[in-house]
Amino acid sequence: MNAEQRVLWDKISVFEIDDPTSEFTFTDRLVRENGWTYEFAVRAVFEYKKFMFLICISNHPLTPSDQVDQVWHLHLLYTQSYWFEFCKHTLKREIHHGPTKGGKQEGDKFTNWYEKTKQAYINSFGYTPPEDIWPSSKIRFSEINFLRVNMHRYWILKKPAFLLKR
Repeated sequence: MNAEQRVLWDKISVFEIDDPTSEFTFTDRLVRENGWTYEFAVRAVFEYKKFMFLICISNHPLTPSDQVDQVWHLHLLYTQSYWFEFCKHTLKREIHHGPTKGGKQEGDKFTNWYEKTKQAYINSFGYTPPEDIWPSSKIRFSEINFLRVNMHRYWILKKPAFLLKR
C-alpha cells in the first residue's frame, strides 16, 4: 500500500456506518435480515470496507462476495450515509452497483472479476480473505438461490447434507 492508499484506507476503516443515536443500527439490521450473529455482521461490514477500498485502487472491475454484497445493498438504502458521507466525503468518488444481466457470459465475467477481487485483496492486505465471508467462486456463484421469508410466519429447516449439492 502506498502513502496515498494508506490515507484512503485509514479514512475508510474508521468510517462509522452505524448511527450511534439509532436504537436499531445498520449492523442490527444486517443481523436481522441475514440471520447473522452480531460478530459476523461486524466482520462483514469490515470486509465491505476492504472491498470498497479495493474498488477505489483497482484499475479493473471487481465483484464482492455475497456477504459483502448484502452489506453494500443495505448501505445503498441508507442514501445519505452512502452517497454523501461515504462516497462523496470519504471515497471522493461515486461507486455504483451493477448487478448481473444474467446468462453464461455474465456468469463467466463476474466469476473472473470475483477471482481478481480476491487476488487484489491478497496483494493489498497481505493475506487471504476469510473464507466464511469470501468463499470459493464455486460456492459464491452456486449458492445464490435466496428468498426473503417472514420469520414470524414461517419456520426454516436446513436441508440434510446428503441433499445438498457441492
